[in-house]
Amino acid sequence: MNWLRRLLAISSKEARQLVRDRTTFGLIVGVPVMQILLFGYAINFDVRDVATVVLDQSRTALARQLIADLRATQVLGTVRAVDSEAGLRRALQEGAASIGIVIAPDLERRLYERRRPALQILVDGSQPSLENIAQGLVSSPLLQRPGTQPMARPVEIRVEYNPAKRTAVQIVPALIGVVLTLTMVVFTSMALVRERERGNLELLMTTPLTRGQLMLGKLLPYIAIGLVQTTLILLLSWWLFDVLIAGSLAELYLGALLFIAASLALGLFVSTVAQSQFQAIQMAFVTLLPSILMSGFMFPFDGMPPFAQALAQVLPLTHFNEIVRGIVLRGAVLADLQPQLGKLALFLLVTMSAALLRFHKRLD
Repeated sequence: MNWLRRLLAISSKEARQLVRDRTTFGLIVGVPVMQILLFGYAINFDVRDVATVVLDQSRTALARQLIADLRATQVLGTVRAVDSEAGLRRALQEGAASIGIVIAPDLERRLYERRRPALQILVDGSQPSLENIAQGLVSSPLLQRPGTQPMARPVEIRVEYNPAKRTAVQIVPALIGVVLTLTMVVFTSMALVRERERGNLELLMTTPLTRGQLMLGKLLPYIAIGLVQTTLILLLSWWLFDVLIAGSLAELYLGALLFIAASLALGLFVSTVAQSQFQAIQMAFVTLLPSILMSGFMFPFDGMPPFAQALAQVLPLTHFNEIVRGIVLRGAVLADLQPQLGKLALFLLVTMSAALLRFHKRLD
């Protein structure tokens, strides 16, 4: 039984080390709790409160009642009126709305005859699951009036920016942000920790380089790697999935460059907190789970509860996904995406400042 006592002694020693390592122990407990909360509360396929624009060409009491009935489904959130079809399409292209509704000028006659659609619903096909959600809007009592001529549906649903309804069109462009988050945050989080473990950090600080120059020098190779990865994904998207870029390639790279810098700043901040490379990897992966689940990459952003949407606004991947889908699929320009660019720039500024402050403190 000596072997059993020795085995238990080693196991006991390892368990004590895990408990004493607060970071590792916190991750052991925190990651399962975070997964339960994210999957149980944040992920929701019942999309509600979708931003909507309405072009009411009828301007009658019946049209207003129809809009009220549609809002009663709780699918529509903020409803904004536009005065032209160009304005409606502009709102969809900019990402200001995900659903556009066009009410025919002769609404009452079309509802009675049921030969032509009385209502046209335009759905942003770059967003996951929105087309299925739009199908629920046809349940309005006004659209199912008894005693009228038979017609399958007095509603026409059109999927914009993804008329073939291919899942790859929605998912593949957003993979740019996921891949960049995975590589940039993880690799950079180990950069300073690796130098410190090897004893090279003190030697580097004896050179004429300032601390800011040292950190920038560590980041530049990863910026180049991120741009290469972006190019590779775009080429594969075109070659394998026939996903073409509707907007400007140069503007897409500018947005990617800002996101790469924000991700590197996050990884750099993690490297100033972690005590070892193992801890750095653990902490980096903790940031990846909410980024993938809550950024709108796979699950509809509008389906999340308000607290989850507020948390997702802190994640840079949330805003970069909107930039990529806007430029690649909707043909948007950077001027249309100023809110997302501003939030990425703010994240970069705050995270890089925090990383520099912690880096100075640790060296001092």
